[in-house]
Amino acid sequence: MKIDMEKAGRFIHRNARPLDLARWKLSFENGGRDEVLAALTAYRNEDGGFGHALEPDCWNPHSSPIQTWAATEILRELRPEDGEHPIIRGILRYLAGGADFDGHVWANTVPANNDFPHAPWWSRAADAQPSYNPTASLAGFIVRYARRDDGVYALGRRLAKEAYDHFQADYPLEAMHTVACYVELYEYLQEAQADDVVDLPAFRALLERQIKAVVTYDLRKWPTQYVCRPSLFIRSRGSDFYPVLRELADAECRFIAESQRADGTWDLTWAWGAYPEAWSVAANWWKGDLVVKYARFAAEFGGEA
Repeated sequence: MKIDMEKAGRFIHRNARPLDLARWKLSFENGGRDEVLAALTAYRNEDGGFGHALEPDCWNPHSSPIQTWAATEILRELRPEDGEHPIIRGILRYLAGGADFDGHVWANTVPANNDFPHAPWWSRAADAQPSYNPTASLAGFIVRYARRDDGVYALGRRLAKEAYDHFQADYPLEAMHTVACYVELYEYLQEAQADDVVDLPAFRALLERQIKAVVTYDLRKWPTQYVCRPSLFIRSRGSDFYPVLRELADAECRFIAESQRADGTWDLTWAWGAYPEAWSVAANWWKGDLVVKYARFAAEFGGEA
């Protein structure tokens, strides 16, 4: 069973943000990388960071670590070879600037989030605890793309080592998105051939065990619950973690095909419970994002979509 690409494409062209339309066209309609980068630039601030609901659950227009991480996720889809593009240089400048950074981790939530429509998990609480989501991923981004003679490169290396040490000490982790950030750290370090930062084979082995511990094997939960599926960790068959998730990836391809709605989209398994008007807009943005992600996953792991 395959997904209906015609219906998915119609939804994207009628409803998606320009960014997600550009991502769709890049993958399925011979679009260009420059169109994606131009659309991504619309969410960028003068400090090089990102805001403006790039992450649709948080409408804070100011730069924040989590929305800047969301920009790096788009860049991971494009797989730039070096760090010289202005968007990448700007992100590195933002991270080097020290905003919302305590010397070891960037804040997962920031106070300004509370001033704009947002999901409850992006509220900034007075007792907010440090998290390696998104710091582990951002540290890897720095090591992968910063110039070696740039001061931020040394910062990235230090943070990557600290993140790895923390992972070893706290294993197993319970938060699936934090685990995903560690997978991204591993992949960035691997691409940068930075095996002098951490022991990459040991890191891989630890992640394999961690993924098995956190992924949701009960497929009955997938349609209605916000659970952990293989697509959180792998984007291609070339991933080091594909062998660990091969059977579940096949199951996710079947799930994607079987759960597509008549309008070409998929149901969301989360909601804000507040800001109902803003949520209705954000939900539509998320549907466009998921159409792109699910179509790509099905094409990669299930044969032609």
